[in-house]
Amino acid sequence: MGKTTIVRDLIPPNSPQGFYISVDEEAVVSPFSKSGNAVSPPQKRDADWLRYYWHEARNRANKWAEIRSRNSATAQNEPYLFAVDEIQKIAQWSEIVKGLWDEDRANSLNMHVVLLGSAPLLIQKGLSESLAGRYELMPVTHWGFAEMQQAFDFSLEEFIYFGGYPGSASLIHDESRWRNYVKESLIQPNIEKDILQMVRIKNPALLKQLFELGCHYSGQELSLTKMIAELNEARHTVTLADYLQLLMQAKLLAGLHKYAAKEVRKRNSVPKLIVFNTALMSAIQDYTFAEAQADRSYWGRLVESSVGAHLLNTCGNDTQVHYWHDGSDEVDFVLARGRKLAAIEVKSSANPSRTKGLEVFSQRNPSAKTILVGAGGVSLAEFLSYPAEHWLG
Repeated sequence: MGKTTIVRDLIPPNSPQGFYISVDEEAVVSPFSKSGNAVSPPQKRDADWLRYYWHEARNRANKWAEIRSRNSATAQNEPYLFAVDEIQKIAQWSEIVKGLWDEDRANSLNMHVVLLGSAPLLIQKGLSESLAGRYELMPVTHWGFAEMQQAFDFSLEEFIYFGGYPGSASLIHDESRWRNYVKESLIQPNIEKDILQMVRIKNPALLKQLFELGCHYSGQELSLTKMIAELNEARHTVTLADYLQLLMQAKLLAGLHKYAAKEVRKRNSVPKLIVFNTALMSAIQDYTFAEAQADRSYWGRLVESSVGAHLLNTCGNDTQVHYWHDGSDEVDFVLARGRKLAAIEVKSSANPSRTKGLEVFSQRNPSAKTILVGAGGVSLAEFLSYPAEHWLG
């Protein structure tokens, strides 16, 4: 939803400099730049459909260039924008795009193409197999606190509970509608459509149960063996590990590894579950906004999950997010990039408290930065206003 919002802001309806189409919607042909093509657009969303609208975009781009050249000699190089949303739903989309794109370059067409998709694995596969050297990948993650505050005037508490989905922001004062929207319009399509398009899933019901379990246990460590017991499922732990990896690639649920000097110890650790957006956690749970704030233990997990989600959504490809514990000593999150480390402890209580885990971790890793988020340290609002790399220094 966030990526579509951004692109629609760049290409509003009837824009003379851009054309937006979505595989899920009827394309709107503006009166500004009709191509005069007497052929009706294909009804089936397939290769012919994509080619039809790509040619329409080419015609509009050429008309835009003609108008700009007449009106302003200095603006002739301004490109035309063509955006295709949910591109992964077109079979063999990347091969089609490759051919059309190469034709445009051969003809020196000044048109920038923006491809949007909601299934990361499918998008990445198409880019790497067919479009090597022809694209720049720009991930659009879940919206953060600063964005939700600026766009929808969210308070910090509202962001912690309702999360960062711009499409659901207008519904937060009707919690029943909000919860149904998140479940039916966000969770269900992501799991039952997008993930199932990525790979063959032997047990879709188990995947959905694992996701719901992760929402209930976000902010907590839970071994794969315990997950199987919770799900009353006799499947091998490898299946759950694979499904958890799929949920992470879909930017829904992560299983963080414990920080350790040796990679094999990280991989063999008990995962700590973190949702990528606290809206997922709140929609699955039974707590209302008021009830969640009243239950300090649950609210603490929501706060911790919001910090974890923020780190996951803002860290670069070369930065890893972990957790750490040894006996009774623990640290909520550890950021690692090369030799740089930052240990982060989250406190939701209004009263400062001792952070023994940070002290022990610092003693064992003297070069690591230690950061307390909450009372006595960096405020939660400030922490959520900077990307993960900022805290590595």
